[in-house]
Amino acid sequence: MKLYTKPGSCSTADHIALEWTGQPYEVEVMTAQAMKSPEYLALNPSGTVPTLVDGDFVLTQNAAIMGYIADSYPDAGLIGDGSARQRAIATRWLAFVNADLHPAFNPLFAPARFHADAAQHAGLKTAARGRVRDLFKVADAALEGRQWLAGFRSHADAYFYMTLRWAGFVGIDMTGLDNLAAYRAHMDADEGVQAVLKAEGLS
Repeated sequence: MKLYTKPGSCSTADHIALEWTGQPYEVEVMTAQAMKSPEYLALNPSGTVPTLVDGDFVLTQNAAIMGYIADSYPDAGLIGDGSARQRAIATRWLAFVNADLHPAFNPLFAPARFHADAAQHAGLKTAARGRVRDLFKVADAALEGRQWLAGFRSHADAYFYMTLRWAGFVGIDMTGLDNLAAYRAHMDADEGVQAVLKAEGLS
């Protein structure tokens, strides 16, 4: 498998998931300019990351790639023990990050996409920070007494970790979210995470 990733974006989560499998893979670290090249657009016409290439199979969209990695390497346990219940729990948290938490950051990253009047951007960002914090509170409560979102390490953890990194860059108030602080610390110390951060120039 070969992953195309941009440092610090959601695609870094796919990189972590691949590293956690313990299996060989390739990675190409992209720039914004490279993502708009004809060669890359032939793989991913939207000009975004991640993109995963496995032989003649090309896959885009983070959640789909996470599921493909987990299914391709079941021994890594990224969707649990193989039971329908654990798969569902892992997928539930992946969906939470992909469909709820990640989009909640978008007004903070690109407020002009949501309101053309720059004078409205500060208020938009304030509202977005509140929404992100509310979602983080949900995860903080779920992490009470356990180390992983699903109760076992899953692909959702790799994705959720990236959102915690974003939180520091966009001024999310993390006061009182002690379970998230502990979670962030053990993820920061994870050998696979450290390897990926180093490979993408983020350490």
